[in-house]
Amino acid sequence: MKTRELLTVEQREYFYEVPEHMDEREILRYYTISDEELQIINKQRGAANRLGFAIQIAYLRFPGRPLSANEKVPDFIVHTIAKQLRILPSAIQNYARGRDATRREHLSKIRSTLGFRTFTLKEYRELARWLLPIAMKTDQGHLLVEALITEMRKRKIILPAIYAVEHVAWAVRERAHRKIFKQLTRNLTFSQCKQLDKLLSVGKGYKFSYLSWLRQPSGVVSVKNFHKIMDRIEFIQKLNLPLDNGREVHQNRLLQMAREGSRYSNQHLSRFHELKRHATLMAFLIHIYAFLTDQGIEMLEKLMGRMFNRGEKKHKEHFQKDGKAINEKVRLYAKVGKALIEAKELEQDPFESLQSIISWEQFVQSVAQAEELARPAEFDYLDLLDNHYGHFRKFAPRLLSTYVFKASKASHTLFEALEMLKEINQTGKRKIPETAPMDFLKSKWFKHVIKENGIDRHYYEFGIFSELCNHLRSGDMWVVGSRQYKDFEEYLLPQEKWKELKEKHQVPLTIPTNIDQYLQERFELMDEQLSKVNHLIQNQLLPDVEIYADKIQIASLKKMIPDEVEDLTRLIYSVLPRIKLTDLLVEVDSWTHFSKHFVHLHTQTEPKDKSVLFAAILADGINLGLSKMADACPNISYTQLAWISDWYIRDENYSKALGAITDFQHKYPFSSHWGDGSTSSSDGQFFRAGGQSSPLAQVNAKHGRDPGLSFYTHISDQYAPFYVQVISSSEEAPHIIDGLLYHETDLEIEEHYTDAAGFVDHVFAMCHMLGFRFAPRIKTFSKNKIYTFEKPVNHPNLEFMIGGTIQTKKIRENWDDLLRLTSSVRNGTVTASLILKKLAAYPRQNSLSVTLREIGRIERTLYTLEWLQSPELRRRVQVGLNKGEAKHALARAVFFNRLGEIRDRSYEDQLHRASGLQLLILAIVLWNTVYISRAVDALRAKGVDIPEEYLQHISPLGWEHITLTGDYVWNLNQKASFNNLRPLREKKPIKK
Repeated sequence: MKTRELLTVEQREYFYEVPEHMDEREILRYYTISDEELQIINKQRGAANRLGFAIQIAYLRFPGRPLSANEKVPDFIVHTIAKQLRILPSAIQNYARGRDATRREHLSKIRSTLGFRTFTLKEYRELARWLLPIAMKTDQGHLLVEALITEMRKRKIILPAIYAVEHVAWAVRERAHRKIFKQLTRNLTFSQCKQLDKLLSVGKGYKFSYLSWLRQPSGVVSVKNFHKIMDRIEFIQKLNLPLDNGREVHQNRLLQMAREGSRYSNQHLSRFHELKRHATLMAFLIHIYAFLTDQGIEMLEKLMGRMFNRGEKKHKEHFQKDGKAINEKVRLYAKVGKALIEAKELEQDPFESLQSIISWEQFVQSVAQAEELARPAEFDYLDLLDNHYGHFRKFAPRLLSTYVFKASKASHTLFEALEMLKEINQTGKRKIPETAPMDFLKSKWFKHVIKENGIDRHYYEFGIFSELCNHLRSGDMWVVGSRQYKDFEEYLLPQEKWKELKEKHQVPLTIPTNIDQYLQERFELMDEQLSKVNHLIQNQLLPDVEIYADKIQIASLKKMIPDEVEDLTRLIYSVLPRIKLTDLLVEVDSWTHFSKHFVHLHTQTEPKDKSVLFAAILADGINLGLSKMADACPNISYTQLAWISDWYIRDENYSKALGAITDFQHKYPFSSHWGDGSTSSSDGQFFRAGGQSSPLAQVNAKHGRDPGLSFYTHISDQYAPFYVQVISSSEEAPHIIDGLLYHETDLEIEEHYTDAAGFVDHVFAMCHMLGFRFAPRIKTFSKNKIYTFEKPVNHPNLEFMIGGTIQTKKIRENWDDLLRLTSSVRNGTVTASLILKKLAAYPRQNSLSVTLREIGRIERTLYTLEWLQSPELRRRVQVGLNKGEAKHALARAVFFNRLGEIRDRSYEDQLHRASGLQLLILAIVLWNTVYISRAVDALRAKGVDIPEEYLQHISPLGWEHITLTGDYVWNLNQKASFNNLRPLREKKPIKK
């Protein structure tokens, strides 16, 4: 029988008990007495009755239940209400003393006069209807109970026993499950249901089931693995299932069910009742079909990229190999040319002059050799691609036969070319017809495609697939069933929803939505700043800035850290307790309870044995892997670790755990020495891809020749890494905004710093529209032109910096579309990184991309002008970036196994590695923060002079006192807690 309990003991106490402490804002919200209430209260006899009556009203407001008999009311509530009634708080001691009937009578009077209701069948039905849409989005029991209790408080429904509330949430959740199951299996025929059940059986010629086959990772980039992806896509297509059924199911629920389908064993799934089993398999197929479709496109791009890279490499090799011969020919023809020039000037026979240098026969031979050495006039590598046509044909036709493409008007001719090529492949024709569409091709292709004897099929196909990749990235073409490559319109808020937001004045942006107001404000601000900087340049008053020959040179920032800080840091760290990483993780969990966020995918319960959970997290964070972690952990097996990893370790759980630790760090008083949590920075840390190259790994010349990927981390000004992404090592800029929007912390970031890699107009624009101040470091001004609303006649000293004028007409024409796009990012309809990549891939003339760029130019110009004027801004950015860069050293020390290489093939496993690493770093930062605070107090108590202004320079990123290696033993019974911290080491300071 299913349990109808959704909450843990701790959660029940949380919802029904008044907390020991509340902030002033919450106290005012819940415990301020209204005039109407005051009139009723004052009618009660005696101070004790008035105070008790008022407290009963307060309790019904929050936590929403009646005051129990003989319940001890927290002092802050008694004092807050007594002050408003002008009654001594001690009067509460005489309330209902020995007569509980008084309390009950008062409760009845409050219900009848102030509109509070008891929980009856009528309220049950009302709340069940209200809760159902929420239960369709999430089945997390505590979230449903929390939503229900919040709504009951709003409706003045007195909370019944907590188990009754749980029962409502449980019943509604069951109803939502059945409704979702029916949505996913709608219109399934008997035959299709049989096909779904067949997925659990062993496939012909395989040792595992069809379902297990579909679950297999795609592997590294290769033609063989590309065809394996196509095999699975075509297998799902042949099932002919209504995969569109998933559109009616909320994406969170669909993803959860898909994950369950990917985790449950065949035996477990076969024991489900038929409706649930078929719905779970449908959710899995919907998810895996989109995932495989995206992976196929990504692998296509990688295969195409490799082919082009090989052509380019061959081109360079040819040039290097022939370099000596080319040089000899250049020197020879320089002599010949000089001789011919002299012959003309002296009116001599040019042929005799030529033969004085080289014989005619040798000259003819050298010309023939020069023709062989010569590369195309464009000096590109496209003429070498033909050597790879055989390799290209191993995967290109399969893509066309498997995928269904759609196109916008801008890509219509490319779509026609694809359809024509598909037909040619199917019919076995060899020639491309003369009427084949051409205008989608870039000019560089024409000389290779159009030959004297007609269209060169090889190069025509190369051109088609090259442009297909470009158009898929921009969104001008899309693939049916894809998640990453779909119609651009589908990424945005629906037009009806957008219209509603505008009509209700609920556009979730921080800028004026009126275009005239926006442009006027920015024009006035820019004009003011241009005039100011123009004046400062004229009078050579820009601080620490020199301008000569139209070049800007900014002096290096002066050192602001006192020399004594280094010795002070060593002294403080010398008294911190020595600790094993395992004990540190357990201790931080006892403070923050981050482990409670790692709940079971299906039951939403916490693991019974936390030591296994901690070991799995540690395996991710130190890059050890589950198998070797089992060897290093006594009494923990690989099977236990694998089960915990499969069912409890997920991206969203890591995000919530990072949020819990970050929030604790943010509220801990000592952290304020480093910042108030309103600023952050982000930076990528490169890790080599060990073994076979990961699909995400790329070569970045900045990091050497080996392929790798980046852990792109956002870190607060209090040293807390609160968000991490695994990205290609060459695409940091699009991911900047993700970390500002999608973290699970209480931080309210206002200003964000990056290095020069983030200096992108689109990011400037979107940050401004979303309410973030984007502050990247400016390293050079040679390419950093500013843009003005008017011609620079009024600012002659800035003319050398001005690259053009802002296209206000373009902004006006596309203003509504731009607001809709940015609102879509804010509302989570699409991620910022995905939409920025799409816009960056658009052709330059695309109106929406150009409009966002123009907004970015406005903000970048304003920022550049401030950078020139403000040493404080330059220092603030540098300090913020230094914190992130300092974290990299600790990351390398922690992530030391497997040579610090990423050897996981799947993105999910890579992200778990990155998240585990950041969680360990964050735990170390918090632990250090707490004990550094104690160390400072202890040292001061011993007479050590520690100036307050020095503490901002004491970093919590040290790790010399932490044992990172050895056997990993989990002592969950250790007595250390936040109220019982470890003793500091004794250290006698050296007196100077």
